[in-house]
Amino acid sequence: MTSLPKSLAKAINEFSKLPGIGPRSAQRLVFYLLKREPIELDIFSESISKLKEGVIFCAVCHIMSDSPTCTICLNSSRDQGLVCVVEESLDAVAIDKSGTFRGVFHVLGGVLNPMEGIGADKLAIASLESRITNQEPSIQEIIIATNPTLEGETTAMYISKLLRSKFPELKLTRIARGIPTGGDLEYADEITLTRAMEGRREY
Repeated sequence: MTSLPKSLAKAINEFSKLPGIGPRSAQRLVFYLLKREPIELDIFSESISKLKEGVIFCAVCHIMSDSPTCTICLNSSRDQGLVCVVEESLDAVAIDKSGTFRGVFHVLGGVLNPMEGIGADKLAIASLESRITNQEPSIQEIIIATNPTLEGETTAMYISKLLRSKFPELKLTRIARGIPTGGDLEYADEITLTRAMEGRREY
């Protein structure tokens, strides 16, 4: 049986490690790239190799940014007293694109997952507490917008109990079930996100 050159096999193997990319999709991508001009491949490989170099995490909300403080946190027209807590930067981008949320964000950097050794100390929960304590103007409402997965719900419950015990006067809400169970915010359409945001409830 004919085998692929080692360079192709290695590239296919690496592509297949990406989420949502199986062996066949990986093979199609590699063969597509094989047909491109060398200069295009150089640009592509350089963008991958330098992927992390241009990414900074905002010191306030932890969203991926080009500068130490992101444009959302620096935007004086946004409601700094309304904070939406999300798992990842892509979730914040998805909500922001809906155009209905004019507050700011707080990115946890994941969810609680004891099976994978991810506890509260691995997430940006302590910085959320500090932000609520020290931010001026003061934060009036926290919207918990973790994904409606088992881990997302567990994280939401943990955060709500923690904040309610330490900040009893703080309004806590959870986005409504406009997002399907098991779904990810980054893949939701704008109408679904809008309904979820508008239908949030007190936690």
